[in-house]
Amino acid sequence: MTTYEPQVNDYVEWTKDVEGWVYFKCDEYITIEYNVRPKDEVNLECCPIHRNERLLVICYNNQWKELKYIKTRQSIYEEEENCLEVAC
Repeated sequence: MTTYEPQVNDYVEWTKDVEGWVYFKCDEYITIEYNVRPKDEVNLECCPIHRNERLLVICYNNQWKELKYIKTRQSIYEEEENCLEVAC
């Protein structure tokens, strides 16, 4: 049996309450994008580079065996259902 190794842009389930897109990966851990929401105007003025706030959950490499792979997207811009604004 091969062990699943998560990649950026994979959609995974970790627990019954945590699922989302793999946002970052290094040898030690991945981050799972759990929630995304637009910034309010005050926060957007302070940091206009990023238009959205992200809640990321860390999953360490010893926990990757608990992940369930669902699907892969080609890029972060592929998802239209929950698409928010992208700063240019």
